[in-house]
Amino acid sequence: MTLHADRVTWNRSGNLVVDGVSVHPVQGETIGLLGPNGSGKSSLIRLLAGFAKPTSGDVGLDGQDLSTLRRRDIARAVAVVSQHADTDVDVSVAEVVRLGRIPHRGAFGGDRTADDRAVAAALEHTGLTDKTDRLWHQLSGGERQRVQIARALAQEPRELLLDEPTNHLDTHHQLELMTLVTRLPITSIVAIHDLNLAAMFCDRVMVMRQGRLVAAGTPREVLTPELIADVYRVRAEVRGDDGLTIRFLPIDAD
Repeated sequence: MTLHADRVTWNRSGNLVVDGVSVHPVQGETIGLLGPNGSGKSSLIRLLAGFAKPTSGDVGLDGQDLSTLRRRDIARAVAVVSQHADTDVDVSVAEVVRLGRIPHRGAFGGDRTADDRAVAAALEHTGLTDKTDRLWHQLSGGERQRVQIARALAQEPRELLLDEPTNHLDTHHQLELMTLVTRLPITSIVAIHDLNLAAMFCDRVMVMRQGRLVAAGTPREVLTPELIADVYRVRAEVRGDDGLTIRFLPIDAD
């Protein structure tokens, strides 16, 4: 059984940021979480990661409530890539990626051979094998995101949660990163703003507004001009002759 949520609600400091949302991924698929700013995408990612406990509803992993599991046990199955990552210490790419092995270390350390193998595989998957000695502050934004994904892959997870991973990246690096994510043999849930990227790379999308789920299905089923107008308050043309393409139209001046 994969990571899942059943009718989760999160009332954070008096604000209802997630309201009765369920998520049931199919193993190996990529789900896109869509919605305008403040819709609850990042909050739902936090609940799925176990960083916060829902006010009501359940988040489960392998048939167990996430709140009953140790953080180390969750991290062995679920990896998280946040929007921003930085450090004042100028560590190397290899050192950052090796941090992903922490959940697999016991009181007497870990299996060095297994650690080396996992780190090498993560670096190869993300195309960073030739950059292992590069320092963090020498990397571009796209390279840093790839390093964060490599660190997550070194955990050897079954589930990958990504919170706005394409923010602040140029078009080339957005396409590169999403191609990488969707080719991984694991389940991925990605909070993302760009509807065209979601249409191009996600198997299914979930559209949120004010904490609630308003639509879910394949991009072709969900991303209609009517839904885009209703949720995003913009006009759009949706074309599906050769893949799904969304073209936004100018907002009429009053």
